Amino acid sequence: MAEEKEVEKTTEKVEETAEKQEKKEKREERSSKQVRGDVGIAWIYASYNNTIIHITDLSGSETIAFASGGMVAKADRDKPSPWAAMQAAIKAAKTALDKGIKVVHVKIKAPGGYGPKTPGPGAGPAIRALVRAGLMVDRIEDVTPLPTDSIRKPGGRRGRRV
Repeated sequence: MAEEKEVEKTTEKVEETAEKQEKKEKREERSSKQVRGDVGIAWIYASYNNTIIHITDLSGSETIAFASGGMVAKADRDKPSPWAAMQAAIKAAKTALDKGIKVVHVKIKAPGGYGPKTPGPGAGPAIRALVRAGLMVDRIEDVTPLPTDSIRKPGGRRGRRV
């Protein structure tokens, strides 16, 4: 009887450790490389100086892919170009597809505030490149920060003295 109880206890311990090991393996499989779900957010910041594509998970807290026009362009004058935006979007989309993202919500942002409220020349081509690279676009939203009251430009009443 005593031996049977000891055998039962050891088998229970073995089963518990096996369960813990399985849970640990599942956690390792679902590391930062693999993303839960297949939906993400593609943040496109398009100014007249550069275009930045940043793909995150739905909460926006974990970066999945990042690329900018400056990462693919050789000359500074090419950073805001539509070509650089397309190449950056393709680079970010390939990384996101490798990590399991299939659908993205696109959020376009221009500088806003006292800067221009319209996105730069790379916004449209970046969205088209995301679609061509294999990502499905669910919705497109403009998240440019707009002032609710008049905002004063820096430099004061007489402007910036050069």
